[in-house]
Amino acid sequence: MQVVCLDLEGVLVPEIWIEFSRRTGIAEFARTTRDEPDYDTLMRFRIDLLARHGLRLADIQRVIGGMTPMPGAVDFLDRLRERFQVVILSDTFYEFADPLMRQLGRPTLLCHRLEVDAEGTVRRHLLRMPDPKRAAVNALRALNFKVIAAGDSYNDTAMLGAADAGFFIHPPASIVAQFPQFPVTRSYDELAARIDEAARRLA
Repeated sequence: MQVVCLDLEGVLVPEIWIEFSRRTGIAEFARTTRDEPDYDTLMRFRIDLLARHGLRLADIQRVIGGMTPMPGAVDFLDRLRERFQVVILSDTFYEFADPLMRQLGRPTLLCHRLEVDAEGTVRRHLLRMPDPKRAAVNALRALNFKVIAAGDSYNDTAMLGAADAGFFIHPPASIVAQFPQFPVTRSYDELAARIDEAARRLA
């Protein structure tokens, strides 16, 4: 039995924080896991930045409400789910994800939560567990699933390495150079072909 694990932002939907940066005009919000390998450090930076600019959860949710999946993402995901169990492993937050999950047909999503006070100010991020993407892949493999994974950033490399087959999809050149062991794809059709090839090999 086979499971496909996918990252969310940068793979199926645009990067939420980059869009938030564009809408607010605050360039620092555009920093993502493509720039900062340590997700905990990145989120502390973002929460501090929100506080300095007086921005609340509702401001982020308003931006997300106007976002749509990347072109071709819905069809790609639908095709995958015809043949595989699919799990989205993301470092986003449940407080962000619902509008985008609805547009994607509500696939299974494992991510994190935010602690928000009565005024709607984000106080801290609550990671589900350390190294959650790798842990999820290892748990699925322990259940006797073969796991095929795809992502685009530093925080996906542990997941790709733990999987039976792991692929990048449209990653930045800097990450490709650091992790040459993972084959690179540049489109959903190319990734689908790689997944099919891996599935045949693992069968």
